[in-house]
Amino acid sequence: MTERRLALFDLDLTLIPYDSGMAWLRFLAARGVLDAGAVDDYLDCCRQYVRGALDVRALHRVAMAPLARHQPARLDAWRAQFAAEVAAGIPAAAQALVGGHRDAGALCALVTATNDFMATPFAHALGIEHLLASTAERCDGRFTGEIAGELCHGAGKIARVEGWLAGLGLGWDDFAHSVFYSDSASDLPLLDRVAEAVAVCPDPVLRREAVARGWRIVEDLADVQ
Repeated sequence: MTERRLALFDLDLTLIPYDSGMAWLRFLAARGVLDAGAVDDYLDCCRQYVRGALDVRALHRVAMAPLARHQPARLDAWRAQFAAEVAAGIPAAAQALVGGHRDAGALCALVTATNDFMATPFAHALGIEHLLASTAERCDGRFTGEIAGELCHGAGKIARVEGWLAGLGLGWDDFAHSVFYSDSASDLPLLDRVAEAVAVCPDPVLRREAVARGWRIVEDLADVQ
């Protein structure tokens, strides 16, 4: 019997070299749905988050605000257009990395704090069947602009992965090897949980931790073997 392998991937600044929320807002601004100031406001919120002046849930609320202003059918149409742009811009190295794990028979999942509505086009473009993301809250068929339940962030990613595996009748011990790729210190809980942690263009805190723990550090996905 082939030994099971598990490959988990963060999205923003890991498989893609940008922030997915920013990409969505820029897409809407380019079509006149938002004014340019909304993009600048989100960028300012990102800076506040990095400084520790804004919590992560508030940051995601800013990115999700446009979802609450429009009918689902219109949002779906925009997302279809957004998905086409996303697919055209996925780095070849990211495609190769995911494809290599998939072709080797690994169970692959995208594990991201980005909400499911915005993250789905990226999962499809990367050929990742399983998406573990924050859940965009809906009420009476419309988005509220809030996250439903726990954000898929920090230790919350472990809970999300374990819940997903349990739904498949699996657990950590069912895998001969597990790996997680991430750029962010916020992912330290899940990085510490897998057998192999890979720091991709890591932020300063994650870089220090990776060096201290002897984790692999890659500066370019094309260099991942």
